[in-house]
Amino acid sequence: MENPNPKSLMAAFHFQRALSLVHRTASKSSRAVRGRRIQCAAYASMAYSAGPRRAWSRALLRRLRRAARRRQPRAGWRRRAAAGAGAASRVATGAAGLRRLVPGGGGMDYCSLLEETADYIKCLSVQVKLMQSIADSASLCGQL
Repeated sequence: MENPNPKSLMAAFHFQRALSLVHRTASKSSRAVRGRRIQCAAYASMAYSAGPRRAWSRALLRRLRRAARRRQPRAGWRRRAAAGAGAASRVATGAAGLRRLVPGGGGMDYCSLLEETADYIKCLSVQVKLMQSIADSASLCGQL
């Protein structure tokens, strides 16, 4: 039997706790509202389990706190024009894309951005495995 990953155990603990809070507070909410609350709970639990040492986890928690305070819908995001051709511009375009995808990646140098991206991807994969196991166990309980 494998040793459990402590990061995934912490993510599971935080996610279960956040899901129980969502379940208690959202009795008459619509499916869309419940879905957004579950998504926020998943992101928050992932950031809490990663700890405060990672910039993306701090940025994600800061974004969730701001969104909790501000409940107004915003206009859609505008798409930016693509950069010119060339190897240097492709690297810069890739870095700009990573900066938009990784929370807190806006003010990082390239090496730090790559480290944060690797950790963020690792935590996202743990979160996906956790949610798959929860869905599998829920479907098994529903079949009994």
